[in-house]
Parts: sequence; C-alpha cells; structure tokens
Amino acid sequence: MIRKLRIKLIIAAMVSLLAVLLVIMSAVNLVYYCQVIRDADSTLSLLADNNGFFPKALHDTPPEEPMPQKGPHLSPELPYETRYFFVTLDKDGSVHAVNTGKIAAVDSSAAIAYAQAVWTQGKTQGFTDQYRFLVDDSSSETLILFLDCSRGLDNFKTLLLSCLSVSIVGSLLVLLLLVFLSGRIVRPFLENYEKQKQFITDAGHELKTPLTILNADAEILAMDYGENEWVSDIQTQTRRLADLTNDLILLSRMEEEQTQLQMLELPLSDIAEETIAPFQAVARTQGKALELHLQPMLSVCGDEKSLRKLFSILLDNAVKYSTPQSTITCTLEQQKNLIRFTVRNAAEHITKTQTEHLFDRFYRTDQSRNSQTGGYGLGLSIAQAIVTAHKGKITASTADEASLLITVTFPA
Repeated sequence: MIRKLRIKLIIAAMVSLLAVLLVIMSAVNLVYYCQVIRDADSTLSLLADNNGFFPKALHDTPPEEPMPQKGPHLSPELPYETRYFFVTLDKDGSVHAVNTGKIAAVDSSAAIAYAQAVWTQGKTQGFTDQYRFLVDDSSSETLILFLDCSRGLDNFKTLLLSCLSVSIVGSLLVLLLLVFLSGRIVRPFLENYEKQKQFITDAGHELKTPLTILNADAEILAMDYGENEWVSDIQTQTRRLADLTNDLILLSRMEEEQTQLQMLELPLSDIAEETIAPFQAVARTQGKALELHLQPMLSVCGDEKSLRKLFSILLDNAVKYSTPQSTITCTLEQQKNLIRFTVRNAAEHITKTQTEHLFDRFYRTDQSRNSQTGGYGLGLSIAQAIVTAHKGKITASTADEASLLITVTFPA
C-alpha cells in the first residue's frame, strides 16, 4: 500500500510539472511565433502601401534625424536586411511584372510559380514554404508580395527545440529527485503503518489466550449450572471476538509483503466447486438459488488454503446480503491469458460510490448494518489481500444499483 502511495505521489508530481511546462512552453513559443507573423505582416503592409518598395524616408533619413514613428521595426537598415519579391498580375491572372531584385534565392520563373499558386488558392494572406505573402488588389492590378521569413522561422524552431530539450532534461532531473525524496516523504507513514500492523498482530495474539480461557470457563459454568441465556451470551460474544481477532491477524499477515505463500499448481475448478457447493444448501434454506457455471480443468499457481478462503468469503458475502427469493450466479472461466471468477447477486440498493469502498476495512453498507448478518466488514478486505498476494485483481461494480458484481482475475 505504501509503495502504491509513493508511486501515486511521483505520478501526480510529474503530471503537474509536465502540465505547467507545457503551458509555459506553449505560451512562450506562441508569443514568439505571433511576433514573427506581426513583424512580417507589418513589413508587407508597408511594401503594399508603396507599390512593392520601401518609402524613400527609410533610405534618405540622415542618421542624426529621428525616424518617423511608424512602427518599432522601422529603421534605416530595414530595406537592406529584408529579402522579398513581388509579382503583379492583371485581373485575369496574367503576369504583368516581376521583381526579384531584393532576393537571390528566387528567380523570375519561381516567383511567377509562387504567385500563380497563391492566385489559385484565393487566399489574401498566409505562408507558402518559408515566404509570408500578402495579396493587395486595391488598384487595377493585383500585387502579390512575398517576404522571406526563413530567419524568423528558424529562430522559432530553435527556440522550440531548446524549450523541449530543457524541459525533458529538467523533467528527468525532477523525476530522479522525486524518486529519492519520495522515500523520505512516505517514511513516516510507512513506519506508522508497520507499527499499526505489528500492534494488530501482537494484540491479536495477546487476546487469544484470555478469550480461550473465557470460552472454557463459560463451558464449565454451563456444565455446572446448566444452559442459560447469560452463559449463552458469553459464549456467543467470545466466539465473535475470537473470529474478529483471527480475521485481523490474517489480514495483517496477508498484507505483509514478505509473506511467503506456498504457491503450487492447483486445480482451481475443483477447489472452487468443493468450496462453493456447501453454500447451495445455505442459500436454499434462505429461499435463494445458487447457480454455478464453472469451466472444468482450470488450474492456477497459488496457495490452496488462501484460495478456499477467498471463495468462501465471496459466497458467504453474496448469500448474506442478497435479497430474498433472488438468484446468485457464480462463473469461473478462462479468457485468453486470464482466469476470471465472478459472483453476481441482487441487492436492495447499492450505489457506485459504495462499491468503491467495499474493500475498505470495517466498511459496511447501510443495508447490512444489522446483527442478523453478522460480520465486521473485514471479509472483502481479506479477499482483496488474498487476490493481491496471487498477483490478481478484484473489483466491485453495479450496473443498475440493484445488483452487485464481484470480479476476480488471476493470471492463467
């Protein structure tokens, strides 16, 4: 249990870290990408306003004179560091003029191909390869401008890869720290849990002797003075305390990771049939029916005593808490590489929330809190410990809140 708690702590911390890193990386890269597009669109708008050329003010402004406040990117160096080309088309799409004087990577034929592709798409703005384009048809001719954004896009890719690399390395370092520190974090819980289990085991052993003596004294009193309700009550409550003590000791031992069960190849079908068969008479006396669908010749590697205890707990639970005149169905079958055992019984009312707590110690639903059914709410907890010790899985579910399905799976 502590190991699972530690794993959940590490997973929760890593998921939270990755979520935060994802948000930060997305925000940073999105802001940078939007800035690249804004700068490119601003430059293209400036060129479109001047028929494909930069205004003379950018070329002719003396260094000592301030620049016109047309945008933060406008500087005397802009015309010299910007690589672009443009194509002018007639209204029917025929090429009227081509200008590639400000770029070396594109010749006239390539520029015309880019322009015709944009014209065919019908878009007014966007990307084609690494070029940001703008279509200006405000005049009698259509001007299609292409701005080389390869430097900005390369910087964006570099930033993205850098963020991913730093995040991966940082996440691995945090994971190592969590693995190291989580052990110290859960150590107090582990120590308390071990002390609790040790206390239960020790207290159980200490209680066994006085309970045995009380039961023996009650039997002597019954022999000397005859049977009466007071002696009978003493014997009944003594047996109940003895059963509770034995269940607590068994549960504590089953939950110890160092517990070594005698794992042997066992005929599971035969064990299930032998253990479940006596419950048919018990169910019949209560006006209930017990249906068995047990696939023969199934075997499993396990501890026979524990498996018999498991079947007994599940059937006892189903018979006790099923509604009158109902049918209890038990199924044992192999599905691929798993052996599946299910117990289904009708219930007066059980919610999905209640099924999540059925395997908790001392948990009992409201319908079962009466002295007639007996028990202490430890049966399913012991069943879960047995299944876990056999590397299996046990679940409880309800489809209609009027029936309970217990499912146990073992590796075949």
